Formats: sequence, C-alpha cells, structure tokens
Amino acid sequence: MQIKKKSRSQLYSMSENQDQNSTKIEFPSKEESSTKIEFPSKEENKTAIVLDEYADSASTHSYHGTAWYDKKLIPGIPSYSSGLIQVVLLSFVAFLCPGCFNALSGLGGAGLSSATLANKANIALNSTFSVVGFFSGTFVNTFGVKPSLIFGGSGYCIYVLAFLLHKVCNKSDAQITAVNGFIVFAGAWLGVCAGMFWCAQGAIMMSYPTEKAKGRYVFMFWTIFNLGAVIGSCVPLGQNMHNENGSSVGTGTYVAFLVLTACGFILAIFLLPIKKVKRKDGSKIITPKNPKIKEEMSELFKVMKREPWIVGLFPLFFSSNWFYTYEQSDFNTTNFNIRTRALNSLLFWLMQMFGAMVIGCLLDFKKLSRKRRALYGWAVVFGATHIIWGCGYIFAKDHYRGAVVLNPIDFTERRYIGPMFLYMFYGFFDALWQCYSYWIMGALTNSSRKCAIYTGYYKGLQSAGAAISWAIDNMNKPYQTMFGTSWGLLAGSMVIAFPVLFYKVEETTDINKDLVGISADSPTYDDVSEYQTHVSVIDEA
Repeated sequence: MQIKKKSRSQLYSMSENQDQNSTKIEFPSKEESSTKIEFPSKEENKTAIVLDEYADSASTHSYHGTAWYDKKLIPGIPSYSSGLIQVVLLSFVAFLCPGCFNALSGLGGAGLSSATLANKANIALNSTFSVVGFFSGTFVNTFGVKPSLIFGGSGYCIYVLAFLLHKVCNKSDAQITAVNGFIVFAGAWLGVCAGMFWCAQGAIMMSYPTEKAKGRYVFMFWTIFNLGAVIGSCVPLGQNMHNENGSSVGTGTYVAFLVLTACGFILAIFLLPIKKVKRKDGSKIITPKNPKIKEEMSELFKVMKREPWIVGLFPLFFSSNWFYTYEQSDFNTTNFNIRTRALNSLLFWLMQMFGAMVIGCLLDFKKLSRKRRALYGWAVVFGATHIIWGCGYIFAKDHYRGAVVLNPIDFTERRYIGPMFLYMFYGFFDALWQCYSYWIMGALTNSSRKCAIYTGYYKGLQSAGAAISWAIDNMNKPYQTMFGTSWGLLAGSMVIAFPVLFYKVEETTDINKDLVGISADSPTYDDVSEYQTHVSVIDEA
C-alpha cells in the first residue's frame, strides 16, 4: 500500500483505474493537506479499508492481520468488537455495580432497621447526581465511555463499604458519628460516580445497536442488569430466611455486596474503546474525533437551543425515579419484616426483567412503523400507569405515617398476597417506564455524542426528582402525599411528552441532524456523508 500527500487544493474525490487495477481515494487531512490511498482491487480481496465517521480518517487491516477483537473466535458468536458483545459486557458491569446497589436499596433503608440514615445518603447521592448527571455528557464525550464506566463503578464499592463500616464500627459514640458522616459522604460521592457511569451506559446502549434493534438491546441490558439485583436480593434473603423478627441485615450481606461491586468495577476495564466497536451491519459509531471539554460543555446547551422540543421530555425524565422513595422507603420498609423485605426486593427486580421483555419486543415489532411503535408504547406505559397505581391507591389510602406496626407482614401469612403482587407490578411498571424512555432517546439520534448528552439530561433530571422526593420523605410528609405526587407526576409527564413522540420520532434518523455541531478538527458533515454513501469497502472473505 502507498500513501502519498497532495496539495490542499485537491478536495475529496474518488476514481478507479481499471488498467492499474486499483482505486484511488483523496480527502483532506487534518494538516490542511489531502491523502491519496492506493489499495488492491476488490477482486484481489487482500485488504479491507473502513473509513471511520469521526475517529481516525482511515484504518487499514490486512486480511491476515486483523486485530483479535475483530475476529470471530467462537463459531456462531460475534467478534469481541461487535456492538452486541460490548453491550452484553456492559450489562454485566451494571449487573454487579448498580444491580447490587439496587438490591441493597430494595431492602428498604439499605438493610438497616431505620430508613433515616439511608434517606440522608440518598438525598446526598441524588443531589450530586443531579448536578453531575446533567453535565456528564460533557465529561463522557471528553474522556470516553470506558474511563467513565471504570470511574463510575468504583463509587458503588465505596457506598457499600460505608454501610459495612456502620455494622462493624459501632462501639462508641465517636465511631458511630464518624461512620454516619461517612455514609452521607459515600452517598454524595456515589452521585458523582453514578452520573458518569449512567451517562456512559446510555451512550453505549443507545448508539451501539442498529435502528431496528434498539428495543432488543435495551431489553437485553435491562434484563441482565436487573438479574444482578435479583441475585443480589438472594443474599440477604438466604441469610435472613430463619430470622422472622429481624429488622436489619447482617455483616455478611454487606461483605458479599462489596465483593460483587468490586468485581463489576474490574470488569469495566475489559470494555473496548468506542472507536474499535462496530455495529451488526458493519457501520461504526458516530463519535467526536478530538473532543475538548470547552466545546462539549458548549454543545450541552446548544443542543437545547437547536432542539427546544427536547424540553417536552424533561418532566418524563424528572419523574422517572421519584416513585422509588414511596415504593422502597414508605411501602416496603414500614410494612414487612426483614426477610419479607428481601423477598419483595427479589420479586420487584425479577418483574423488571419481564417488563423489559414486554416493552422491548413491542418497540422492535417489525410489522409496525417506528412512529406507530412509539405511539403504541406510549399507550401501554400510560395505561399501565393508571392501572397499577390505581391498584396501589387501595393500599395507600389507609397507610398512615406514624402508625406503629406491631406485627410486620411476613411472607408466610395470607395477608401478604395482595401487597406482594402490588410490589411486583411496581417493578414491572418501572421497567416499562425506564426502557421506553431510553428507546425514545435512541429513536431521536444514532450519535454516541448526542446519546451521551440526552442521557445527561435524563439522569440529571431523574436524580433531581429523586433528591426532592427523598427530601420530602425525610420531612415526614404523609404517605398519601408521597403516593399522590408519584402518580400525578407520572401521568402528567406522559401527556406532556406525547407531542414530542408524535412529531419528532421518524422512521429513520437523518445523519445530517446527528452531525450538526461537530468540532473543527472533525470532517465536515458532507465529508462524512460521502464516506457512508460511497466508501465502505468490507472484507468479503
């Protein structure tokens, strides 16, 4: 292969020389020149050249020198660089880190006898999460999705460690005061880490699949992720199975969660950089070439200026974790003993897997246009909101804060059946809501850069809502207030989001819209369109 420099005046062109049996491609280089690449004809099939959309201008691989991550090492399984394998790996990172966090939170009070300390940690967590989360698209686009996931995963280890210390360091008032302060700090620090983690997760999950597979990828991620919470819930359930009168979990539960979250943090190291990942159809991911934090920070607000309609989704984002406070702290913690709380947590996250499957299959149903899928999905989520929360009202109307529960419900009792199914369907509903929100964002863009920005909006507003909800609960407002605000916000935000879905979800995403706002160091959007339309030489061997 020969690479020759040409003058700046000769712009992108492509010609074929049949006599020399080669193809010539010329396009501007970063140094204000252009590059001529000669490579053997398609018939010889010795070299495959793939032009990256935003990353390096061209990368060449000899057929016999293909990188290990591009090879199919096991028949029937995609290469390690495929979007599918990378999303599966991401799912297991989430399985071990936020999955175990969810299992711990699902116990109510993070497994403690009182929810007060956990509430304070959650207020700190969601307060920092809301700020960092909103701007996290800037940091993820600047530093990359892999470093962001590694950094984010470490916060879950520290959070679990804080509760472990609460169990073992309680011999003096000074120790208790110090550990309680550390728990609040760990919550605040986890908010910083989780903001980075979930923004990177959203960018991967929404940009790695092709347009026709986004619902299935969301379903797959959500299923594996919640399997972590299911298995994590088995730990306290097994340890407290014979503890009928217990109100908090033992030290072993926190040790197990600490080990699992540490494994997730390490697993994130094995993810590939985004520029090495390919979709199922062979296309690469649209991502900035040389991102700068100042430009990315500016782009965060420019997106809202160019797309003011995105604000119509903000109430949807804001309400997406508001209801966790009522479900986990007010409903589960106050009505059940510890082993039943653990069982409830397991069933809650298990039903999330089924909810993700239902909404994921609907949103990828091939016989429907994408707009119809968006509208039918809206109808399903809106209907489920009123059916499930309407059933919840039957229980909530007679549930008063301050009333002493002399006999917490145990799963061996007949009176457990109704609350059990209600809590299960709360989990089912949560999956419908979260997966539908992710799918909508993915339907609006294929660019990892915009996916990160959208996810930043989503997680920032989500955490702001959760922080306010936990703060209201910490003020000992009536349970009916917590229930009513949850139901009202969910229903109202769906109505506000409807025009965005109706007018902005299209059958396919316009590539030119995704390329608006690229940095000066990247190719112009016309260049990238040329790359995609005319230059995609794929190894046929």
